[in-house]
Amino acid sequence: MISINEIKRRLPGDFMEEIYESFSPVTVDKILLGMTDDRFPTLRVNSLKYNIQDLMRYFKEVNIKFERVPFYSDALIIKNAREKDVQKLDIYEKGYVYFQSLSSMIPPLVLKPEEGERVLDMTAAPGSKTTQMACLMNNKGYILANELDKIRCERLKYNIQMQGASIIEVVNGRGEKLGDNYEEQFDKVLLDAPCSGEGRFIATSPMTYRNWSKKGVADLVKIQKKLFASGYKALKPGGIMVYSTCTINRDENEFVIDWALHNFDVSLEKIELDVKYAISGLNDGLDKSINRAIKILPSKMMEGFFVAKFRKNS
Repeated sequence: MISINEIKRRLPGDFMEEIYESFSPVTVDKILLGMTDDRFPTLRVNSLKYNIQDLMRYFKEVNIKFERVPFYSDALIIKNAREKDVQKLDIYEKGYVYFQSLSSMIPPLVLKPEEGERVLDMTAAPGSKTTQMACLMNNKGYILANELDKIRCERLKYNIQMQGASIIEVVNGRGEKLGDNYEEQFDKVLLDAPCSGEGRFIATSPMTYRNWSKKGVADLVKIQKKLFASGYKALKPGGIMVYSTCTINRDENEFVIDWALHNFDVSLEKIELDVKYAISGLNDGLDKSINRAIKILPSKMMEGFFVAKFRKNS
């Protein structure tokens, strides 16, 4: 494993300055240690086709060691096999399991879509969270899954078909337009926003951070705000909207949340999910309720992530 000083040397200088401005030196060391190596493969059972008990029994039979996930009974951490090893098994080919990072599983759990509800997934490809929500809803209700990129949209359709998630309709369009096209039509909205991906940085893999820049972050913030405004418009009064990113800077997370609280009739709700690697949102100089959001620090188990839960008041 490489040293923290070597990690600091490899990662972008502006990124290092940014995290030292936001976090204590002790927390920065934790973040950097979480970026030292590849993470364990993690997956969830597709409960539309299979169940966790049968999956665990099967893995024991084929000598795949796993660990349960405290906050999600349908998820497993694979300890002695790689993703490509499991992909050779019939359970993968039949769509019984879906590889997904643990952090990525959290926004749907926080949104908590229920049977019969109308749900909007604003930036849906490749479909990890979309199909997870279909499982949480027992394939009863309606999910509109939007994706801008045409190629990614085809991948989204393929994954939905493989998972047997029949309640999902896929549209290919701009997320910024959804509010105008579907004004106040959804009980719940998931905005897993396009972001700079800092939570996925691996120090030994330059491709994970090669394209990062302060200008890129600033450009993404503009898009994130437009998407939030669109999602707010599509949400019914009293409805729930979850905003999430796979990045850890304040610009794309706390500052966007603070902007939303001051520009829309929304309130932040506390996230009732016990996640080991999560800290409260950083509200220094911002709306105090931002500490109801959670920021997941990178680790051997989890990617860095940010999740906030809003209620539309009127």
